[in-house]
Order: sequence, then C-alpha cells, then structure tokens
Amino acid sequence: MAHPSDTHSGGAHLSAGIDLSQFYQVFFEEAGENLEAMERMLLELDVGAAGDEELNAIFRCAHSVKGGAATFGFADVAELTHEMETLLDKLRRHELQPTTAMVDALLASGDSLREMLARHQGSGAAAIDTSALLATIRTLVGGKAPSNGPRAAVPATSAASAAPAADPTHAAAEGSAGDGSRALELTLGPMPDTSAADSIVALFKEIADLGTIEPLDGGRAEEGLRRFRVVTQSSDSDLVDLFGFHVAREQVRLAPAGPGYGFHAGAPGAPRAEAAHAQPASAADTAADPGYGFFDNAPGAPGAAAAAPDTPPEVVAAPGPSARAAVAKVDKPAAAAEGSTLRVSVEKVDQLINLVGELVITQAMLAQTGKVVDTALHQQLSAGLADLERNTRDLQEAVMGIRMIPMSVVFSRFPRMLRDLAGKLGKKVELVQVGEATELDKGLVEKITDPLTHLVRNSCDHGIETPDVRRAAGKPEHGTVTLVASHQGGSIVIEVRDDGRGLNRAKLLAKARERGLDAPDSMTDQEVYGLIFAAGFSTAEQVTDVSGRGVGMDVVKKNITSLGGTVEIDSAEGYGMTVRVRLPLTLAIMDGMSVGVGEECYILPLSSVVESFQVQPGMIKTIGGSGRVVDVRDEYMPVIDLERVFGVPRFDFEHVSNIMVVVEAEGGRVALLVDELLGQQQVVVKNLESNYRKVPDVSGATILGDGRVALILDIGALVRRSRH
Repeated sequence: MAHPSDTHSGGAHLSAGIDLSQFYQVFFEEAGENLEAMERMLLELDVGAAGDEELNAIFRCAHSVKGGAATFGFADVAELTHEMETLLDKLRRHELQPTTAMVDALLASGDSLREMLARHQGSGAAAIDTSALLATIRTLVGGKAPSNGPRAAVPATSAASAAPAADPTHAAAEGSAGDGSRALELTLGPMPDTSAADSIVALFKEIADLGTIEPLDGGRAEEGLRRFRVVTQSSDSDLVDLFGFHVAREQVRLAPAGPGYGFHAGAPGAPRAEAAHAQPASAADTAADPGYGFFDNAPGAPGAAAAAPDTPPEVVAAPGPSARAAVAKVDKPAAAAEGSTLRVSVEKVDQLINLVGELVITQAMLAQTGKVVDTALHQQLSAGLADLERNTRDLQEAVMGIRMIPMSVVFSRFPRMLRDLAGKLGKKVELVQVGEATELDKGLVEKITDPLTHLVRNSCDHGIETPDVRRAAGKPEHGTVTLVASHQGGSIVIEVRDDGRGLNRAKLLAKARERGLDAPDSMTDQEVYGLIFAAGFSTAEQVTDVSGRGVGMDVVKKNITSLGGTVEIDSAEGYGMTVRVRLPLTLAIMDGMSVGVGEECYILPLSSVVESFQVQPGMIKTIGGSGRVVDVRDEYMPVIDLERVFGVPRFDFEHVSNIMVVVEAEGGRVALLVDELLGQQQVVVKNLESNYRKVPDVSGATILGDGRVALILDIGALVRRSRH
C-alpha cells in the first residue's frame, strides 16, 4: 500500500505527527460508497433536463473522494477527481450542458478510481494510465464557451471555492503570517452533542505540523455551535476533509480571522490579550455594524451569503436565504446519519452469530433437561427456562438481522452493466427494479451476485431483440429487464424477467438431440426449459464475447443449488422469459422439523414441509416392482423410505413406519416415510462438508438439545433421487 509520504499532496505533511494509515480503511469505505452513489446518480441523470440538485450531489461525491485522497497523499486519485470536479462544477453552474459523452467520461473515471483505490489498498495491481481519460475530460471542459447568461452573484470571498483550485495548498488568506501560516476562524455546528469538537482539538495536539487551535467561546457551546481560532499552513479543503472524520462536513465553517478573532472588541470569550489591547467600541460603531458583532458573512450572522475560500463549494453555491435553508436541511440528516450507524467488521458479526448459535444449543439442552423436572415443585425454574427460550429466540433474530442487507446492494450494479451491454450490442434496454428493500443474509448476497449477473447478461444478450426486430414484431424499441425480489414463507425469491423472444421449444429439443441428450417429444415445457442447464448447452447461433443463453447456465444452477436454493424457468415464445431463484433467508440458522427414524433423528427444513399425515391401508401402491407411490387427494407422489436411504439400523424388526411428511423442492414433491414427528425447532446449521465430508442427500448438520448430532436433509437431492 502506498504511504502518504510516497506521493506529493497538499495533505502529505499531516502525516509527520501521526500515522494517518489508521484512518485508511474509513477513507476507502467512504470513497467506495461515494463512487457507488455517483455512478447511480449518473445513470439516473436525465441528460436533457438535469436538475441542480442532482448535479450538486454528483459534485459532492467527487469532492469528498478528492478531499480524502489529498489528505492521505493519493496524488493519482486526487488528480483525476480534480478534473472531474472541474467538469461537474461547470455543469452545475450551467456553463456547460450535460451530454452523453460527459456521462460516459465520468462513469469511466469512476471505474478508474476504483482500480486506483484497490491498488492503494494493496491489491498488487499495476498503476493505470489515465492520461487519455484526463485529456478527454479537459476537452469536454473546454469544448464549449462558458455561458454569460444571468447568474446569481458570487461574493468575492468565495471566488476561490467557486472554481476548483489546481493546487490544494492555495495562497495564504487574510491574516497570513510570514512562514506561510494564516489565521482562520473555525465554527463547528450546529450539533446536538458538541463533544466532537474536543476530538478536533485533540487532532492539533497529535499532528505536530497541523498548527494551533484555541477556543473563542470560552469552551461554551451556544445553540450547538463551537468557535475556535486556528493558525495553520494547511488549505481549507484539507482541513475540512480531516475534520470530516469527526463531524459532518456540512458542519464545518472556515473564514479569515479578522481583528478581535472575528468578534467585536471585548466580546465574551475573546482572548484577554486581544481584548485588553482592543479599543472600546462606540455606540455609533455598534449601530453602524449590521453583523451583530460578528465578522462579515459569518455563519449565523444576518444576511450571511457565503463561506471562506476553499470551503466545500456546495456551501456557497447558492447565496441567500434558500442556500442557508438548504445547508440547515443537510446539517440535520448528516448529524443523524453520523450518529445512527456504526462500522463493524464482518468477522466480529460472524463471531457474534456463532456465539448466539452456541447459546441456542445450550438453551435447547436446558429445555430438554427441564422436561423431566416436576414443574409444580420447581415452578420458578420452569418459568426461568420459558423466559430463556423466548429471550434466546429474540436475541437470535436480532443478531441475524445485523447480517441482513437489502437486495439493492446487488441490484445497484446492474444499471451500469446493462447500459454498457446495450450500447455494445446496439440494443435499447430499460431496467426495472422491484423489491430492492427485501433483505437477505450478507453471506448469501455475496454468493448470489455472480449467478444473477450472468442471468441479467443473458437476458440482455440473448433475450432482448434489436430495435428493428422488436419493431417488426410490434414491440416497443426499448426492451425491459425486470428484477424482482420478495419474501415467500421462509425463503427469498429473486426473479429475472425480460420481454424478449423467449425460449423456442423445438430449437431446444433439436439442440439437445444434437448433443446426444435424451430429449423425447413427451417432455413437459418445464423439462424442456431445464435443458439449458446442461453443461455447455447453448441456443446462441453465434458465440459473442458477452454470453449466449446456456453458456455457463450449468454453473449458475450449481452455485444456486449449493446455497440450498432452487432455480425455475418460465417462458412464452415471442413474449419473454422469467428465471426464478428461490433461496433460504440465511445459511446460519433455520426453522426445522425433527423426525425420528429408528433411533436416529433427522431435520427437515420447515420451508420445504407441506403437510404430514398417517398412512392408511391401501394408500401406498407399488409401480414396476420396486417403485412406490402414495395417493394423496387423487395426486400420486413418490415415496422415499428414509430408513432405506440412510441404512438406519432397526432393532424392533416388526415395527412398520406409518407417518408420511410431504416435502417439496425444485418444482416436485415427495412423501418421506418416517416413524414419528418429534417437533419443530430452530436449529444452528453446521457445515458438514468442511467439518467432515460431503454426504449424499444431506445439506448440513446440527446439535440437538441432548448433545446428539442430527443430519439436515437436502430436500432437492431427495426430489431428484425420486425422479431417477
């Protein structure tokens, strides 16, 4: 990883007194979030009617990344974001009109910034050449003369912040000292809790080269504001970026420090030395001063229009009451957001989940032991065990909720991908997202992203037709790819739909036979559609560098199945296709039904259980000498005897299993023959493959209340067994 001292930057000198590497991770995470937000807003931007709010928001994202990069000495990132700032600044000031080429250049810049940040994080990648990209942005910036139309006047004090400075260490402001230092007045707030100001004071003690700071308000906060006098060589933008680690950036105000440290002579809180030498203010002077004792344009002073040089441009972009209202509006959500979230590593969350899992097992053991206790004699113990069970379940659900993240995290990558694919393929594609707020376990989100990406690429490449073909078919030129996420029972269902050409049954059968697969005409539509999951199967007439329907679809299904999920396909030729992925909400803890077979106990995922019933004489029929089916309300379904499947030893030889549990998976149902139903409970899932080895028809294991290990059955594998 590059160290700030390795590259030249306006913020590099800050590392002399303190190791800024401790803040790296926070910067990288926030930079990643800003780049994601910028990309999302660029994709949603209406080039023909871009609003000021959208352009300002995009500018702020680039500015935040630039400020952090300059502080930590990542010169390459700062250089590129500076050029992006220049272009975005002209756009938001309406000196240039947005074009598709500008959006493309900014999106490409975002990609390059991600690579740069990854390199600084230690990915080992070589430095990338951005000279062509920088030249493109500069061409776009200078390609059109600035508009001379009417614009709101910008005060002289904000001129430096109106256009991005080429050098982060700008010229010294008013109050400069001979060594290049300058005196500033720093205002923090309004803040509900002003203790964060103490952290900023501590920064000046820890970072030797940062300068000096002294309070102007006697250490007292009024209306949530704290004021300080700062003497420093650092630029305003560097200071704002550094302070941003402790308070919201919008709560930082910097201005040149005038006589009296920005207060009228003798004001409370002003340093005594200055107050002693100051001349008493006359009544006439006070009456003539409209600033109520504050310096001109001070935050909070009546008529304040702008902040000081190098203050984040969004603070001074629109002077007047509307600007002040906008800043106040931003301050409140920023303060709320800062206090409402906490960054915690995934490892710590996983450790917490494991501990709660062990607690669940311990609670189950206590509950098992408590069954033999006479509740009349030990009423308090019984009540305590009941409370423990309830609290353990609540704690378990709360902890699991920490790992749950919205599907929007996955869906957010597809707008950009589809935009690039559509342009490459000469197609017009719109993306519709439904249910982005639906939550899924983080571990599953990471593993489902690649399969979903492949499905979306297939829909765009092989499903959606070109505009001329769609016109000829009476369809609109723009094809639509729809992503839907929803909860159904104990599962999450994710659908990838397109209104393209759909699947051709005859073509699929012909391709299957060409590859030597067994594909009789008697196959149902669902079985025919399932052929595309065969290894290497593709209906693409020519292979593109994007994808063809079927290329890698076997891997998609394998990955989804390994997560305990299923995948189904529906299609209507000429109208489109839907791929439906069903997954458990989490892989760590599940609701299960315990069933007994001989002396063994097995767990069935409750989300797969349909019903259970007692077998009556004549219900089970034998087919073909070996196969057995059961008649359930005029529907015949295969019977699987768990005793035979797992070779369960039995010592009561005359016992006959007479209970059936109907389960479903992968679009099929089977009836499992068991001895008894033991009950329903939450179980902690343990990976059997990593702790032992892969066992057929078993997806995992758990520890029961009595300490025994119970196998969790793979319902999908049992359904497939019945089909073969």
